[in-house]
Amino acid sequence: MTLPPTRPLYHDDPAQLTFAATVLDVQAQEIALDATAFYPEGGGQNTDTGRVRWTGSEARMTAARKDKSTGVIWHALAGDLPPPGTRITGEVDQDVRWRHAQRHSGEHLLAQAFARINPVFQVAAVSMRSPECTLDLRGDPAESHVRAAEALLRETLGRRDLELHTPIVPEDQLGTYSLRRETKVRGQVRLVIFQEPGGAPFDVSACGGTHVPRASLAAPVVILRTERQKAGLTRVVFMAGEEATRYLSGVYHSARTLAQGFSVPVDGLADRVAALAGERDALRAAMETLREKLAAALLEAQPLQTVGGVPLREIQLDDPELLAPLLMRVPQGTVVVVLTAGGRCGVGSAVRNIHAGELLRAALGRAGGKGGGRAELAQGSTSNASVFGQTVREVLTGLGRSEHDLVESPAD
Repeated sequence: MTLPPTRPLYHDDPAQLTFAATVLDVQAQEIALDATAFYPEGGGQNTDTGRVRWTGSEARMTAARKDKSTGVIWHALAGDLPPPGTRITGEVDQDVRWRHAQRHSGEHLLAQAFARINPVFQVAAVSMRSPECTLDLRGDPAESHVRAAEALLRETLGRRDLELHTPIVPEDQLGTYSLRRETKVRGQVRLVIFQEPGGAPFDVSACGGTHVPRASLAAPVVILRTERQKAGLTRVVFMAGEEATRYLSGVYHSARTLAQGFSVPVDGLADRVAALAGERDALRAAMETLREKLAAALLEAQPLQTVGGVPLREIQLDDPELLAPLLMRVPQGTVVVVLTAGGRCGVGSAVRNIHAGELLRAALGRAGGKGGGRAELAQGSTSNASVFGQTVREVLTGLGRSEHDLVESPAD
């Protein structure tokens, strides 16, 4: 059975949220209607949701989709389905529709702002499927361009009363409109225009989505960040409307709480954080210097053993952060083995024919664990420190009898 296209009531009157219609067909958990105010997913915009009611029953409408080949809009229902021929009433979730309209209008307006900053900033792809919406732009906009576009749009929405107009235009008349980008739609084309009454349009785009009646109702439009994408595109992540307002309010609340903890006003928070970051870096540098001095003192204080003719120092550490500084300060002509309370281990070698990495792997082969390194320094971890230390001593003892157990390291 060939079904007629579904009449899109969301185009006839975007403010219409309740409607009456007839069920044309039923497939699986979907129904086709002769008319609908439910916007189907498409153009980067999510589907409307809502409820469908008929005599003696109702069901949740969870998703609408449009069959592009037939123009029929199918509605997925959770629960019982009305049979073909049933008269139903539909009710669109107002809050969901409003959020989607604000996002979509914000996308159009922000894209136009970028185009006015530089025409090379053309839209390659969009998504308004979550509060964080995205524009993928060509032309590699820099941070200065991003801030300029945001400022231009903020000023525009604050000073100009841009109204929504949605004329249906024959394809051969599109040349009379300044479309922001070329459309692939043919035949009768629905345009979305934001313009001042009697003034020149701010933005003109071919679009089938839902929008707010005035551009100011999509404000604020806030750019959160940019991300580099493949094919030379820059993704602009933004929020619009009430979702942006809630986000900014939350950010300000967090900033105010943080500022109070630092006993500074909110506008002084950045300077305070910068000062603290400087203090942190200075403390880190001082701590590294102290660690290096402590490592040198520990090495010097540790008694020197001779195992298999090899001078050896074995050190137990409570602080794993001292492992690397110790291994980088091994005295000439000695081997240092370090074990920490957390299971970290390491070998440092300043002996010509002792390869630290090979010695570490040999010990871990018996003790269990993982690690590796180069001839002078190797690190790893093991849960059996006693076996690790014993194996190191056995390998060094064997080296005294045969110099072929280990790979010889380069001469110093």
